[in-house]
Amino acid sequence: MSEVLLIKTNDRKMGMEAIYSHYKSKFTSFEGKSVAIKPNFNTADPPPASTDIEMIRSMILHLKENQVKSITVAERSGPADTEETMESKGLYKLQEELNFNIINFSSMTDENWVHLKPEKSHWKDGYLFAKPILEADIVIAMACLKTHQFGGHFTLALKLAVGNLPRKLGDYMSELHSSPHQRKLIAEINQSYNPSLVILDGVDAFVKGGPSRGDLVHPHVMLASTDRIAIDAVGVAVLRDLGTTPEVEKGAIFDQEQIKRAVELDLGVKTPEDITIVGFDSQSQEYADHLSSMLNNTE
Repeated sequence: MSEVLLIKTNDRKMGMEAIYSHYKSKFTSFEGKSVAIKPNFNTADPPPASTDIEMIRSMILHLKENQVKSITVAERSGPADTEETMESKGLYKLQEELNFNIINFSSMTDENWVHLKPEKSHWKDGYLFAKPILEADIVIAMACLKTHQFGGHFTLALKLAVGNLPRKLGDYMSELHSSPHQRKLIAEINQSYNPSLVILDGVDAFVKGGPSRGDLVHPHVMLASTDRIAIDAVGVAVLRDLGTTPEVEKGAIFDQEQIKRAVELDLGVKTPEDITIVGFDSQSQEYADHLSSMLNNTE
C-alpha cells in the first residue's frame, strides 16, 4: 500500500505545515543529509505553470530546522531561459536571504552529467542525467497540477523528471516530443532517481492546455506522497473531477500511458487498490473518499 496525503485548502502555507506535521519522522531522518529540491520551473509564469516560490521558502526553512547538511535547488527551464526564470521567480533573492545552493542545469559542464541507458527503455541511446540529483542524499520533488498539450497529456510528478535532462547537450527534447512513445519515455526517466517525497500543488490547476498557459481552475487541494505513481493517479483523478481533456478523461486511470509504463517498471504501486488517500481533516477526507471511488472506476 502507498499513502497519498490530501489537504483541502487554498492556503499553501497551511498546506505545507500539514505536510510537515504528517511526515514529521521523515523530515527528522533528513538530519545531516544533503537535500536537493527539484521544482517545476519550465517558465516563470505563476502557479500552476511553475512552483510557488513561497512553497520553496517554506521547505528550505523547514529543512534548516531539521538540521540537514546542505540544501540545493536544482532545475533547468525550457523553453524559457533558466537564469532569467530563476531571477523572475525570485530564487536568487531568496538565496541571499536564506543561504542555500542553486544549480542551473543549463549552465552545467559535461562532467556534471551522467550518461544513463536503462535496459527497459524506448530511449534510442539513453540520456544524460543531472549528477547533482543522483548525488543528493534526499530529493524532494515539487510538482504542479496541470495538463500537457504537447503530448504528455498531464504533467505531474512523473513528468517532473524530464527537467533532469539537458536541453542543449544532446537532442533529447526533440526525441521526446517526436516519439510515438513520448509518455513511455517520460515514465522511463524515472528509473534513474527516486524522490524521498513528492509534493503536488493543486491549489490552482490547468485542466486544458499547459504547461505554461491553460484553462485555469481552483481545486484548492495539495497532495504529498513518497510514491510517484500513487500521487499521479490521484492527481489525474482530481483533473477528471474538474473536467479535463479527452486524453486524460479516457479509460481507467491506471491505463494512462505514463502511469501504466511506470507500473511496468515497478516504480510504485501496481493498482488503484494499493492507494490509500488520507485526508488531513474531515473536509479533506470527504474529498479523499470521493477521489478514491474515481480511482477504481474502469470506464
